[in-house]
Amino acid sequence: MVSDVHGNTGALAKAGQGADALICLGDLVLFLDYADHSRGIFPDLFGVENADLIVELRTARRFDDARELGRRLWSELEVDRDTAIESAVRRQYQELFAAFPTPTYATYGNVDIPSLWPEYAGPGTTVLDGERIEIGGRVFGFVGGGLRTPMRTPYEISDEEYAAKVEALGEVDVLCSHIPPDVPELTYDTVARRFERGSRALLDAIRRTRPRYALFGHVHQPLARRMRVAATECVNVGHFASTGRPWALEW
Repeated sequence: MVSDVHGNTGALAKAGQGADALICLGDLVLFLDYADHSRGIFPDLFGVENADLIVELRTARRFDDARELGRRLWSELEVDRDTAIESAVRRQYQELFAAFPTPTYATYGNVDIPSLWPEYAGPGTTVLDGERIEIGGRVFGFVGGGLRTPMRTPYEISDEEYAAKVEALGEVDVLCSHIPPDVPELTYDTVARRFERGSRALLDAIRRTRPRYALFGHVHQPLARRMRVAATECVNVGHFASTGRPWALEW
């Protein structure tokens, strides 16, 4: 199981070795690497110095200044913003989806563009969002995307829409999502020094339906990588882009 792949195609191609299936919890795209500002769509278009600056502004939570910088940079670019981003994302998706083994079960992260996935997901990849499926005799439920934030990443939705997807799953053995349940220890990023948005709907579902596992990613350097909530083992399966190591779920 992997999450937050962010362009790590080489490790992704090996992630499913020896496993019955690979599960991917989203964020395939690398728009900007906060650890290495030379990697990603943003520095490819605008250079490393501008990447350094926008990371500095976002880390300081100066989101209005960061958006203003972004608007200026896009206005100076000779190609349309949406065209440039889609072209870059398509190149990444072509490589990343080709690296998925068969079978793969995947859901979207907040930086992904769901409308493009059907073009690249082959017959061995099953995409699920607000849906459940049986894998190895266990019922897995998948909830993709993230909640709305000042970052305004591509696949952020309202709390109500997200809660409806969680509700549609019913009782499952394994609850899979991109973002964590809304628990402070699971949502706090110790390097970015901020709380990421977790889902109250996920937390309520965990307490109500008591799945055996709740698995997620999104928070790259969490204060707690795993903890129990009621009867459920909640696990951040890791920032795969930096570690290159999948997390194994065994029965």
